[in-house]
Formats: sequence, structure tokens, C-alpha cells
Amino acid sequence: MKSLSRWYPFLFAGACLMAGLAVGQAAEEATTNIKCDGAGEMVSTDTETTITFNDNVVVTGTNLKLTCDYLQVVVLRTGDPTATIGKLNKFRSLLATGNVVITQGDREAACGRAEVLPEQDRIILSENPVIVDRDTDTRTVGDKITLLRGERKVIVEKLKLTGPPIKDLGFDKTEKPPEPAATPPTGSAPQP
Repeated sequence: MKSLSRWYPFLFAGACLMAGLAVGQAAEEATTNIKCDGAGEMVSTDTETTITFNDNVVVTGTNLKLTCDYLQVVVLRTGDPTATIGKLNKFRSLLATGNVVITQGDREAACGRAEVLPEQDRIILSENPVIVDRDTDTRTVGDKITLLRGERKVIVEKLKLTGPPIKDLGFDKTEKPPEPAATPPTGSAPQP
């Protein structure tokens, strides 16, 4: 299988762009491995294969770890359309549900549902999505987070962003405050 992780870098890139942060270099692509503790199933048509994984699902790939309770993967297939298991070509979609956690370096996304749509260059996080970048101390929260690859755009419904501190822009406490003017400025004299 081709690496599904090539679609995840824009998940975290989008979150970092929201906070105006730089994103690190992409790692060399590695094979994607998916395993689960429960039963899995593969169902094929002439053009695609749908694979489901249940119970303690773990996906590892290029600079990526994804865990969830349930994963449904749709893969385009090639080769003999009458074969029980065709040659898996590329990912059409991935739907992860239940305690979804996606980790990439110091960045982590958690939600109840993550939908990855490589053909649309889109990832949709819903059910209490939170993206945390520990390196920059940035946290992005919303009702739904949609990341659009190639557009460098993130759409967050009901956005709440927690970022690094802003320095105190008030007066310097070590300096003596300015003396009041001897006479009030014109037009601001007290009324009797």
C-alpha cells in the first residue's frame, strides 16, 4: 500500500499556519502498517476494496501514528477485477472513529471522528477535535476542523485558539510615570 501519511502532514501544517508558525520538513515516505486486536474484513468490487479494522486499531507510517477504535479504509484496486483480493493501488478514504489520536512529532490531534479524503485533498476532524503543538505551546479547538491541502487553509467552526503568551504592552513599572500638566489642555477644563 502507498503511504497514507502523505496526507497527514497538511493536518498539522494547517493547524500551525493558523497560529502563524513554521512547519518542519517532511520525512521520507515509509510503508503504512495497520493492525487491530479485533476482527477485520475486506470486501472488494471491480474497482475498490473496503477494509475494516476493529478494536485497538494502530496505524503507523511516515512520521505518523494513528490510533482509534474503528477504521474503515477504501482503497482503489487494479489488476484482475475477478480476483478475490486485487492489487491495492491508492487510498480513496479513511474513516477513523472512537478515541482517535493522530501523532506526528510534537503535534497531536484528538477527536471522535477523523475523515481523510486524499482525492479531495481534505481532512475533516469532528466530535470534539483538538490539535495540540507541544513545540510551540499552541492548542486549536473547534466543533469541526477541515484542513484543505494545497490551499494552506483550515476552516474551524467555533474556533478557540490558545497560543504562546503576548508580552505585556502596558507601561514599564520601573519607570516613573509622567508628571501631570500644570494646566489642563485646551477644551478639557473641568466644568464648575
